[in-house]
Amino acid sequence: MERLQKILAAAGVASRRKCEELILSGKVQVNGETVTTLGTKADPAVDVITVEGKSIGKEKKLYLVFNKPKGVITSASDPQGRKIVTDYLKGITERVYPVGRLDYDTEGLLLLTNDGEFAHLLTHPKHHVPKTYHATVKGVPHGSALDKLKQGVMLEDGMTAPAEVEYQDIDPEGKFSTISITIHEGRNRQVRRMFDAISHPVTKLKRISFGDLYLGNLKRGLYRHLTKEEVESLYKQARTTTPPTPKR
Repeated sequence: MERLQKILAAAGVASRRKCEELILSGKVQVNGETVTTLGTKADPAVDVITVEGKSIGKEKKLYLVFNKPKGVITSASDPQGRKIVTDYLKGITERVYPVGRLDYDTEGLLLLTNDGEFAHLLTHPKHHVPKTYHATVKGVPHGSALDKLKQGVMLEDGMTAPAEVEYQDIDPEGKFSTISITIHEGRNRQVRRMFDAISHPVTKLKRISFGDLYLGNLKRGLYRHLTKEEVESLYKQARTTTPPTPKR
């Protein structure tokens, strides 16, 4: 017997957190009975489990890395009719969903999977692996400004953990610069808000790595399957990486 949300995630329905939402909203049935209590246990080998009337089944686990273009929604649907990441997954018939998010104006490395446990490990606050971005910002942040990012800055939702930062490119006229920044958290629009906090707003943002998985030369709008070794490495990092502690 296993918890229902774990069974759903393992079957590729969605991430564990999303599966909990499905249960609470009354969209999951076990043997014809609607279940709305988290922690309810079932046996997938014996019980008939359905989500919105559709039986769950064992799907082949998929792990994809996608180079998300700017102006694409990290979602399975969009009421405004904008492009969504799954529009680019030609040839993928299984249902996959993003691991975490990249906002509408951010491009770069995005993981997609139907492995709920994998997604849960990589997005849980206790297991976050480092993510590196190249941020093009207005002006050139010097000295104490970069030190604030390295030590952690105060945002409206609390102090950030220390970040790793270094220059990638500087405009000779000082109008802009590109900074490599590595964070260990996953707050909404965090990198943009961190640079806003030091008065150097972001004009372009691209995620180039997730743990030791790099975007490399994967072209914008294309995806590839992760290798078995890459999946195992991400699992290992998620289980062993401890995020830096924010300084007070």
